[in-house]
Amino acid sequence: MTLQENGGYILNTEFKKRLEELSGMTDRRLEDCMNGVLSGTAGQRKVAEAMEYSLSAGGKRIRPVLTLEFCRVCGGDPEAALPAACALEMIHTFSLIHDDLPCMDDDDMRRGKPSCHIAFGEPTALLAGDALLNLAYETVCGGSLPAGTKLALIAELTKATGVNGMIGGQVIDTAFEGQMDESMLLDMYSMKTGALLKAACKMGCIAAGAGDEKIAAAELYAEKLGLAFQIIDDILDVTGNEKLLGKPIGSDSGNEKETFVSLNGIENSRNTAKTLTDEALSALEAFENTDFLKELTLFLLKREY
Repeated sequence: MTLQENGGYILNTEFKKRLEELSGMTDRRLEDCMNGVLSGTAGQRKVAEAMEYSLSAGGKRIRPVLTLEFCRVCGGDPEAALPAACALEMIHTFSLIHDDLPCMDDDDMRRGKPSCHIAFGEPTALLAGDALLNLAYETVCGGSLPAGTKLALIAELTKATGVNGMIGGQVIDTAFEGQMDESMLLDMYSMKTGALLKAACKMGCIAAGAGDEKIAAAELYAEKLGLAFQIIDDILDVTGNEKLLGKPIGSDSGNEKETFVSLNGIENSRNTAKTLTDEALSALEAFENTDFLKELTLFLLKREY
């Protein structure tokens, strides 16, 4: 089987093809969603341009890919889960826009481009993030799924985004900087990064009509994956390539923020990420036809961006 190099990891050709297929599905639907906003009034277009700028800046599309693939392995049609997948990417992008603001991490670069507030100004960037959050819920309401399923998806998305999820994690990150031990740090990771990954996996199962056992297995997988993902991010902030990452390295240490690496060292961090990845792979045993998900999990462990 042909192999191809990508960001320091050897990608199986079939895996790469499937990854491009799922991310391509997401990109096309996101473009359709944005076209309706970009055709509005002058005020709408101004904020829509900032929304589109950040949505189209690249990224791995991991969250929508997980939603679409968990829908498939639960026996559903990934096309039916596409609105939910796009909503997750909108919310992830909204979080990045706000995370880069001067009142948060104050980062000038994102994915190799000027951050949204650098390109459009702080007020427009703030409103672009707010608009993406609202457009996400509007998008979930579209599509062909039954109303009860859409309501369950919205509930899952709301929980992952709010005070018990991503926003709560950001509060810990900003309010307790310089005061965190490992326990608080992992809680922050589970909320700020892990909650949306959990939602991605669970929403794929919900869209397929899966039962509680499958949803619980997907949640366990995402819990382990989310922690491993953030620990790898911490490692890359020390050892990564700025060109591949699309942002400066060393920003966490430069800001004297606690990370898993600063508390445990690089080697222990790598070992922990490997253990968490193995536990995520074990959780996939509850599903069939998971070759792609297994390859994706290993790719995220070994990535260089």
